[in-house]
Amino acid sequence: MSDDIRIYVEEGPGQRRELEAPTDMGLSLMELLKANDYPIQATCGGMALCATCHVEVLAGPPLPEPSDDEWAMLDTLPVLHETSRLSCQIRLAPGLDGLVVRVADPA
Repeated sequence: MSDDIRIYVEEGPGQRRELEAPTDMGLSLMELLKANDYPIQATCGGMALCATCHVEVLAGPPLPEPSDDEWAMLDTLPVLHETSRLSCQIRLAPGLDGLVVRVADPA
């Protein structure tokens, strides 16, 4: 399956779980994380309206800049990191192979 990429989720210090993700289905990182039982609430269903899918990008290829809507939601978080993103706004694409994220603690 050449359309699959690898996304790594840091679950603890020195602990990374590899997830294989298809890039031909238009899925978001949020959908991949939910399908793999990570504690992503996604209350708004992926519309960048709630920030309950907050992740911290630790390494990997550069991502597109957040939209104004995503910035507005990130700005409401009690703990914001320089690399914080909403996983619902990251579309799985071939260029994201090797992305490393940490699921943020729910606020």
